Amino acid sequence: MRYLIKFLCLALLHISGNASAELAVIANSNSGIDKLSKDEVINIYMGRTRKLPNGLTGMPIDLSNTHHEKMQFYSLLVGKELAEINSYWARLRFSGLGQPPLQVNSMEDAINLVSENKGAIAYIDSKKIDKRVKLILLLSN
Repeated sequence: MRYLIKFLCLALLHISGNASAELAVIANSNSGIDKLSKDEVINIYMGRTRKLPNGLTGMPIDLSNTHHEKMQFYSLLVGKELAEINSYWARLRFSGLGQPPLQVNSMEDAINLVSENKGAIAYIDSKKIDKRVKLILLLSN
């Protein structure tokens, strides 16, 4: 089933032409964060740290596995497929060493959570950025 979902996501990417869409990592407009490096985003999303550079506790937000943007995000960020990411988090959860980012069902949900929480960060299609959030890192193919 997992491979079928992955195949369908890849097919959708190909059909929609979004394979080269830019993904924006966003933060709350009042977070005090103007920019994060790719390494800082990796550390936050992979559970290596929960602290943002300004001292706030980070709240990484993930899209659900059905979004092709999630597959693209982890591919661009760490060069891993979703199955590898899910396995990574299963090991950490089992050993009690961490919890994966909070999952939401839509980019709009991610934007809403980021706009309501100073420490929240998320990734969305760069075309969906609005005044409630600010761009802190741009990822593209």
